[in-house]
Amino acid sequence: MMVGEQMMVGEQMMQLSTQASLLRPPHAGPPIPHAASLADQPHNAVSALEELGTVITVAKNAEIWAQGDNVQYSYRIVSGCIRLVKLMEDGRRQISEFLVAGDWLGFDGTAIQDVAAEAVAGSVLKRYKRCAVDALASRDNSVAHWRFELMSQKLYLAQEHMLTLGRRTAGERIAAFLLDMEARTGRDRSGTVPLPMNRSDIGDYLGLRLETICRVLSRLKRAGAIRTSSTGFSIRDRAALEVCASETLH
Repeated sequence: MMVGEQMMVGEQMMQLSTQASLLRPPHAGPPIPHAASLADQPHNAVSALEELGTVITVAKNAEIWAQGDNVQYSYRIVSGCIRLVKLMEDGRRQISEFLVAGDWLGFDGTAIQDVAAEAVAGSVLKRYKRCAVDALASRDNSVAHWRFELMSQKLYLAQEHMLTLGRRTAGERIAAFLLDMEARTGRDRSGTVPLPMNRSDIGDYLGLRLETICRVLSRLKRAGAIRTSSTGFSIRDRAALEVCASETLH
């Protein structure tokens, strides 16, 4: 890893640690699935929230909120993709998370946004007034418990991302990212997993330089693990990609 990448990783881990400290620790047990899974489960809390929401559309690259804004709304992603961005004093940026359809945004209970939220692609969101969500949680224990579960999952994901940035190789990070995106977004009719974010976004999320992203993707293609297109990628050899996600790619 280059010195610049090591510095970026260190700062990313500090930022993620700060975000994770805002949340209570998760319950003991097996690894917690991604927060999107909550949207797939019948849940009284989710039904109650739906009555409070309004649907909005957000254009590509539009800002949903800025870093440092007061919290006014929470969101559910109906379609599209949202990135959470932390801007550093020297102009560099850290992408801490990509959110896709079914994910929840802005339910962590903080009063000030410590990251900016931007649309990677044109997106449809369900928007909820934070004060209305707080009021509902205060009188409905199922909503309060659901929100705690959601925050616990966010903490788990932040810890996993810290591990990725601090201990995994470039090949492991990229292969694991591709597998995660397939699990979260699925494939279209042609078998392609859509990737709305560009390679620069992926680099800022994984703490890697653009040339490193391109080099590893080329190696994965030559190894027959994936095929790339202008809109995403397809998995040609899942076993090989899973090996790459856990071992150094030579």
